Amino acid sequence: MGAPAHTLRLVLGDQLNPGHSWWQHVDPEVVYVLMEVRQETDYVLHHAQKILAIFAAMRDFARQLRAAGHRVRYVALDNASNRQSITDNLAALAAHHGARNVQWQQPDEWRLDAQLQAWAASPSQALNCEAVDSEHFLSTRDELATLMRGRPQWLMEHFYRHMRRRHQLLLDARGEPEGGQWNYDHDNRKPWPGTPPEPADWRPQHDHSALWEMLQAAGVASFGSPQAFAFRWPLNRAEALACLDAFLGTALPHFGDYEDAMASQAPRLFHSLLSFALNVKMLHPLEVLQRAEAAWRAGLAPLAAVEGFVRQILGWREYVRGIYWAHMPGYETRNALEHHQALPSWFWSGQTRMRCLHLAITQSLQTAHAHHIQRLMVIGNFALLAGLDPQALHRWYLGVYIDAFEWVELPNTLGMSQRADGGIIATKPYVSSGAYLQRMGDYCQGCAYDYRQKTGARACPFNALYWDFFARHAPALEDNHRLAMVYRQWRKMPQYQQTALRDQAQQLRERLETL
Repeated sequence: MGAPAHTLRLVLGDQLNPGHSWWQHVDPEVVYVLMEVRQETDYVLHHAQKILAIFAAMRDFARQLRAAGHRVRYVALDNASNRQSITDNLAALAAHHGARNVQWQQPDEWRLDAQLQAWAASPSQALNCEAVDSEHFLSTRDELATLMRGRPQWLMEHFYRHMRRRHQLLLDARGEPEGGQWNYDHDNRKPWPGTPPEPADWRPQHDHSALWEMLQAAGVASFGSPQAFAFRWPLNRAEALACLDAFLGTALPHFGDYEDAMASQAPRLFHSLLSFALNVKMLHPLEVLQRAEAAWRAGLAPLAAVEGFVRQILGWREYVRGIYWAHMPGYETRNALEHHQALPSWFWSGQTRMRCLHLAITQSLQTAHAHHIQRLMVIGNFALLAGLDPQALHRWYLGVYIDAFEWVELPNTLGMSQRADGGIIATKPYVSSGAYLQRMGDYCQGCAYDYRQKTGARACPFNALYWDFFARHAPALEDNHRLAMVYRQWRKMPQYQQTALRDQAQQLRERLETL
């Protein structure tokens, strides 16, 4: 038996929060457990940088805990005693230390929450098990469902205003929205003209080559470029705070104007790249929001930019988490539009002649990141128009993006992007023809296809697929008042044009691999 302890406390890889109340007191009878397990590397195929970032940050967090005087048991992936399962390791470590109590912070993913609860409730379980709050989010798991009870649609805007008032953000002395508007989205849709220039990459750089060698030796499968020798994601809270400072000082002033823009030579533009640090809890959302508000009050950033940033974190991030917990389990299997087309192989290579998809997917494979318009209106847009399997797409998004954890990724993919939930989140499908892509950036320049052509060998695939999507799904969508204009346009087209568009779309779907 190892040195005795009365309690084990599990810390998951996305719970690296140095501000949690657990750390306020040092108790020599408490052992904090962090573990690298194949259960987590293998449940979906992950981007190499995602595995590296989480494992490296976990190792650094364990170092910090030890330096603060806490007892830590870190189970490395290649440790001979590692059973490669969270619950199996907990049981073995409890026996090893003679612990009678096991505690964990509530997991944010349903599968882990269910696994730990089932383990705790097992008839043979003699340990005292307890789940505590992660002390991270600004709403409870069931707050959205409680607020929206009885409403026919759970609109994010209603929830967002509730959260603004609750947390007193961007409100004037009367409790009304600063500037007289709750939402400045209409001001935040400009294409980027090339100036101001994209800021230099402010993220730290690390050499994780030794960790990468261990992962390869262990046979962990992954995809995407590991960038192990020049890794650009924060390792801990101090580095995450430095990234926050840099964003507020150099990018936030321009974030709003160009948050929807796409530029082939400026993949980051003015986005914060803070989502990984937020989602593994290096940063607390309220401190990020308050810092952004302070920048506006100090005259360092315009209101529209700050409100747009606040809406992403206080509104959308908390909202999709509420959707997730209200509809799990079962949400992950929804396929309301009955789309079953396999993902083309170029999702793992970027080798497609459609320049917008080539750029967005290649960037994702190289950096494990893409901003929300690349994810929604390029990759997701094409996937929905082409009828790709939403479950397969969900697994790809969950694996490829460094900030993707199921609670935030699943509602965004199945709900917002693919409408597989039947419209629980989105009031209309988020799709467009090639004209939108051309308008919002330079992705169409030099493409093998012409965004102006609807049919023919050089026609942009988005065009025919767009009209065919609405024709195919008319029974489910034509009564949606937000789509009335689309269906009026479709019905005004002569029959020969409708037939040509639908024939073109059918041919495109039959040869997705060669597009």
